[in-house]
Amino acid sequence: MHEKRLLLGGTFDPIHYGHLRALEEVREALGMGAATLVPAGHPPHRKSPWAPAEHRLAMTRIAAQEAPGLDVLAYEVEHDGPSYTVDTLRNLRETNPEGFFAMVIGMDAFLRFDTWREWEQILDLTHLIVIGRPGWPMAELPEVLRQVLYQRRVEELAQLQTLPGGRIAFHTVTALEISATQIRSLLAGGRSARFLLPDTVLDYIAQHRLYHES
Repeated sequence: MHEKRLLLGGTFDPIHYGHLRALEEVREALGMGAATLVPAGHPPHRKSPWAPAEHRLAMTRIAAQEAPGLDVLAYEVEHDGPSYTVDTLRNLRETNPEGFFAMVIGMDAFLRFDTWREWEQILDLTHLIVIGRPGWPMAELPEVLRQVLYQRRVEELAQLQTLPGGRIAFHTVTALEISATQIRSLLAGGRSARFLLPDTVLDYIAQHRLYHES
């Protein structure tokens, strides 16, 4: 039986309802029973996350307990060296060569997708589901990505189901104006971040005094 995986990666520093709601909406639209969160270990594209990888993994696991069918892949945290999406996907493909893989990424990330390590290989390993608000900044898209879109874009998420990977779809999700930066800033200033992320994650942050100093 071929495995189906819907993936959302990120630093999750900390994980919040913006991440969880977006993944839930895509999961439901695809008609899938499960989805996977993939916390980054040592992301090469940005400065080091505020919280150590083991804490970000723990918070992600706590948040995943909020929803049936939501699980966490610890590969990038447990893997030595920088976290590259292409390595994670190759590792998954080794055991599921014909499985259905779809990876959710935000519009901002997609606009820079051609800077990702072996980004063309990523497109052979998984579908991409680009999420954002209605209307999107085509003018900001690099020419190389426009060409890829011309070759690989599908209009409906249902069209992805016929192939194990290799296509790009766009999906509009509820725009929750929540950011990890905002949450860290609130906590560093001694203010409340309640209702932006699960209470269980907030309790973990308080217990371990994460983000409490600016």
